[in-house]
Amino acid sequence: MRDVWVAGAGMTRIGRRAESLSDLMAEAAHAALRDAGLERPDAIVAAAMNPEEFVGDGNFASSTATHMGFAETPAMRIETATSSGAAALYAGFAQIAAGMRHAVLVVGGEKMTHLDTPRVSELIGRSIDHYERSYGATMPALAGLVARALIARNGGAPREMAQVAVKNHANAVRNPYAHFQRAVTVDEVLDSRMVADPLRLLHCCPISDGAAAVVLTADRAAVRITGIGQGMDTLALRHRDALTSFRASRAAARAAFAMAGVGPERVDVAELHDAFAPFELMSLEDLGLVPSGKAGRATLDGETALDGRLPVNPSGGLKARGHPLAATGLAQIVECVWQLTGRAEGRQVQAHVALAQSIGGLATNNWVTLLEAP
Repeated sequence: MRDVWVAGAGMTRIGRRAESLSDLMAEAAHAALRDAGLERPDAIVAAAMNPEEFVGDGNFASSTATHMGFAETPAMRIETATSSGAAALYAGFAQIAAGMRHAVLVVGGEKMTHLDTPRVSELIGRSIDHYERSYGATMPALAGLVARALIARNGGAPREMAQVAVKNHANAVRNPYAHFQRAVTVDEVLDSRMVADPLRLLHCCPISDGAAAVVLTADRAAVRITGIGQGMDTLALRHRDALTSFRASRAAARAAFAMAGVGPERVDVAELHDAFAPFELMSLEDLGLVPSGKAGRATLDGETALDGRLPVNPSGGLKARGHPLAATGLAQIVECVWQLTGRAEGRQVQAHVALAQSIGGLATNNWVTLLEAP
């Protein structure tokens, strides 16, 4: 298997954007190509969760490639719900590792803010089990069940969950690409509007537009992808073996660490999927980054802050950088690349090994990627 390197990375500012999805994808893609010093890739892998419903576009890989000016470049679309960007990275990685391509552009994006919130929630909710959905379950409602189970297990979870939001908003203030660039306090989080008990508005990520892209190559570059893993679990929450841990995250982490030949103790910085604040706490433990039951304490003690032992979500995470669905998994990779190459201005940490974790649906199709600056 050939080594796979990240030669270029780029993204748009995330938030409420007036541009079309095609324009956002092209902006991110050409930024990554310029960063790589490449005019044209050998192939394109595009990620979008549901452009048919969100913006009315079909045959999306072809239309995206054409809009970028690469109509004759082989292109495909990848979708694994909210982890689509990470899955697209895997598809590009596999082509290069197998020797099929030399340079692959991987780009993901979503545009949702032009729709009203109930419509967006309904479209995102299609990624959960149809039977549970028929009884009124939504993504926030099921995340609320998970959060309630976490509180029952740990006791002190409300303040711990709030501190995740506080930390990630503080990081986003330093990130010019972030959707939210406003600090919040623990009291503001705990006093914000209830969404799905015990989750309040400031525990939850926003609806965002945006795109992100990377150029993968077989040529040696500044950052190498050393491990990548996928994990799966039942679509239905009621069939899970546990509510306070995601099997799909644990499986993805095992596969990624095995490929890289290192353990979680080697990770210097992490971008974790915090669509809901408690998910960051769970992921810290699922990935082996902190001992079981200790994520909340580690967060309150500042271990995951920018100046802590293991900075987590220096970009602001989904919670504050924003969550344009299929762009998110790639936005995490872009942040990791910038951290590893000293380009995360205003939020730079010392890092040699970075980890990105992306959750698909309600943790049914998850990915973990490890990157290293040799």
